[in-house]
Amino acid sequence: MAIPIAVIDCDLLLYGRGHRTLDRFKLEDVTDEYLVSMYGFPRQFIYHLVDLLGANLSRPTQRSRAISPETQILAALGFYTSGSFQTRMGDAIGISQASMSRCVANVTDALVERASQFIHFPEDEVSIQHMKDDFYELAGMPGVLGLVDCNHVAIKAPNAEDLSYVNRKGLHSLNCLMVCNARGKLLSAETHWPGSLQDCTVLQQSALRNQFEAGMQKDGWLLGDSSFFLHTWLMTPLHIPETPAEYRYNMAHSATHNIIERTFRTLQARFRCLDGSKGTLQYSPEKAGNIILACCVLHNISLEHGMDIWSSSYLEQVEHPEEEFEHMESLDSEADRVRQELLLTHFS
Repeated sequence: MAIPIAVIDCDLLLYGRGHRTLDRFKLEDVTDEYLVSMYGFPRQFIYHLVDLLGANLSRPTQRSRAISPETQILAALGFYTSGSFQTRMGDAIGISQASMSRCVANVTDALVERASQFIHFPEDEVSIQHMKDDFYELAGMPGVLGLVDCNHVAIKAPNAEDLSYVNRKGLHSLNCLMVCNARGKLLSAETHWPGSLQDCTVLQQSALRNQFEAGMQKDGWLLGDSSFFLHTWLMTPLHIPETPAEYRYNMAHSATHNIIERTFRTLQARFRCLDGSKGTLQYSPEKAGNIILACCVLHNISLEHGMDIWSSSYLEQVEHPEEEFEHMESLDSEADRVRQELLLTHFS
């Protein structure tokens, strides 16, 4: 005879369905140092997130209405910055591991809803010119609208048959296409591409390419490494520089493009759930992609609040091995002409 099994919600058992909020943890009772060590961010930043996301997180649902927006945000930040649902994290704010998981899902959805608000290219001419000036001051590369690159984030295997997420190292991952400015602020983030796709293929199929092919920015270009094809809107390094001008161009390109590599290290340092050495994201590709995007949104919000960690000592602890890729030769004669003109005008 089949025996019915009851699934018990620990929070429901302890507090009851009708309880509006649970006083599990109070921000006022702990120091900023404690908050940063446990959740990665100081008190005022957490308060800002409560104001920003509170309406979403207070939506009455049968499961989560008893958990306050503040507690949900702390749970999610604890996961993003540590990469695990450790019992001590739930104990610290007084919720079960199952509730931790629901909180992460709620906060992730709320942040993803705001992705376009915080991750976008500037639109007015003054802001665009300021961005170009910032890039030019780095190494003398003119006309730069952003730095583009791909970064793999490890995920669990979706299923035994699906090989589309197996990258060239034999690991399951998402290949994330991102663009940043000279400060490391993200201007574009596509976090859902299967890890088996080469960087050039991801770009070829991306919304980013569609934007630039449609002429979103006609007076300037992105900088990308040799894993991408040269385009009129995307300048890549010369494979074998021969003249002094070509060497100067490559050096300026490399020094400028290095910013996005530092940005990837920053993301992994602050959000340990993205650091493959700490384990894979134990979610479906869709949910993992949303978690990565949520971390990107938080990264930009933190920059707006002056929280730059490029100079932090623990940034150097994150390993970011060089990716191996095949050099992509130019297939676009007009793009070749644009790059040659750039060489003659600015590097000869």
